Amino acid sequence: MLGCSSKSSNNPSDSNAPDTQSADNKSGAASHDAKEPREHAPRKEAKREPIVVPAGTPITVNLTSAIGSKLSKPNDAFSGSVAQEVTAGNAVAIPKGAAISGTVIDAKPLGKFKGGAVLQIRLDAVNIHGTDLPVQAAAKSFTEKGKGKRTAVLAGGGAALGGIIGALAGGGKGAAIGAAAGAGAGTGGAAFTGNKEIVLPAESDLTFELSQPLEIKR
Repeated sequence: MLGCSSKSSNNPSDSNAPDTQSADNKSGAASHDAKEPREHAPRKEAKREPIVVPAGTPITVNLTSAIGSKLSKPNDAFSGSVAQEVTAGNAVAIPKGAAISGTVIDAKPLGKFKGGAVLQIRLDAVNIHGTDLPVQAAAKSFTEKGKGKRTAVLAGGGAALGGIIGALAGGGKGAAIGAAAGAGAGTGGAAFTGNKEIVLPAESDLTFELSQPLEIKR
């Protein structure tokens, strides 16, 4: 009887030991799990300030196709690319080759405007990182009028187009007048006339000047 009594007796402390150990393990695991998210929490990147191209900055573009007083109509769209990269501070704001789009504001062939031809165009947008950014820039106006010597005048920048490179050729072969505007001011352009019509050929370089700052997100 003593032997049976001895074997059947239970130790309360022994029965509680596994439960206590399990509770300790759960508490330690929970504590570790609570710390884990803080250790692996992603760091916030510093917000990069946008690049601001100030008003007055020139943007030189290269035309994709020809436009002209007789070739084009008001509201016609034209396209091209940035011919020279535009920088702001130490950063490249607009890379060379960025696509541009513009609109023909007015186009009048010979005889439609006091005997002369008119072409007025504006730059609308430049594509940066796949997004078209609206551009506020001074429009360019070309006029061809008068008899005798042929001239082309750039009204957008308030400067006369100079550098006549051609005149009437013998045998009625027509005329070619080339012009580069704003000497020393970074403004370039080309206006060719045949029978007094204004034509800006494909691959011509034209320079527009920003009238409002252009903000570019990085």
